[in-house]
Amino acid sequence: MTTEPASLNTGLHKLLERAISTAGGWIGFDRFMALALYAPGLGYYANPLPKFGTMPQGVKGGGSDFVTAPELSPLFGQALAAQVGEALAQTGTDEVWEFGAGSGALASQLLDTLGDRVKRYTIVDLSGTLRVRQQALLAPHRDKLRWVSELPDTLQGVVVGNEVLDAMPVKLLARQGGQAGGIWHERGVTLADGALAWADRPTELRPPLDVPGPHDYLTEIHPQAEAFIATLADRFNASLQSGGKGGAAFFLDYGFPESEYYHPQRHMGTVMCHQAHQADTDPLAAVGLKDITAHVNFTGVALAGQDNGLSVLGYTSQARFLLNCGLATAMEAATTPERANALKLITEHEMGELFKVIGFCTGEPWDAMGFAQGDRCHAL
Repeated sequence: MTTEPASLNTGLHKLLERAISTAGGWIGFDRFMALALYAPGLGYYANPLPKFGTMPQGVKGGGSDFVTAPELSPLFGQALAAQVGEALAQTGTDEVWEFGAGSGALASQLLDTLGDRVKRYTIVDLSGTLRVRQQALLAPHRDKLRWVSELPDTLQGVVVGNEVLDAMPVKLLARQGGQAGGIWHERGVTLADGALAWADRPTELRPPLDVPGPHDYLTEIHPQAEAFIATLADRFNASLQSGGKGGAAFFLDYGFPESEYYHPQRHMGTVMCHQAHQADTDPLAAVGLKDITAHVNFTGVALAGQDNGLSVLGYTSQARFLLNCGLATAMEAATTPERANALKLITEHEMGELFKVIGFCTGEPWDAMGFAQGDRCHAL
């Protein structure tokens, strides 16, 4: 039986109504975003509607909302595999952990390329429907695979996450009245005549940087993403303390360092929605039927790692990272259509500049190949 979008939207709306009522008539945007994306069976990533692909709904062979780098070109995973392989050797491990594996395309590319260097590949994913799709695609590697819904007490190996941090719920902060005397509010969601609506409440929360200017300002803070990095560090450290090995982690996502993220001109925030390869800025519409994301504050992510015992291996653009990992050489051997798709990974007006890569490791850092040229740690 096919689940209709209308029934998903209605079911999720009722769930949100109950959550808002139980909370006294208001929930923070982070709570709303968590339910909209991950509510079991109803949230965007938990329902069975198609999500990943190169073509939108209504187009022959289509039926998707957005495309990620692994679906765009297998050369993405092959280039990333070079860095992952180096990290496996440096850490003396043979395990890979992937968070939010999506369609399973990146796992397939990494496993095909790394071969026997990986003994176990663990996917951490909250979506049961995506897990079914991943299991089908990754059947040739079934002997190495396992799926878990939460982190174990200890962890060793190499962690990868492509477009994971941007899907973690954020808090929205709004300032009215400008820097001089302006009051910060936390923006949340309430009900107005049965419809979802915005509502602000005064808060002691603040962005990590002061934002000058006389204008109103909307932005995000990222406690869940930073807590995730801290938890990852804790699990790595627990492995070391118990006599095991540590590891490394690489996250690829769109975002900025703190100074750009909280620039005075970025006054409308970064929350975006994606449906049928179209973007909009209204997360309260078509809830559960479209993705909701926010750009990553990579300074906050880096500090969360450092404050909890990890070393930063590097931070750079996706273009520079992939080129450092051999993408140009792989493109030379590719067909013309394959090269055209791979170019989208590195050109400035596509994914090359907006997407960034940050790497962590336990212990002393080494000269990781992905950051050999164009490292931007100084910008963090």
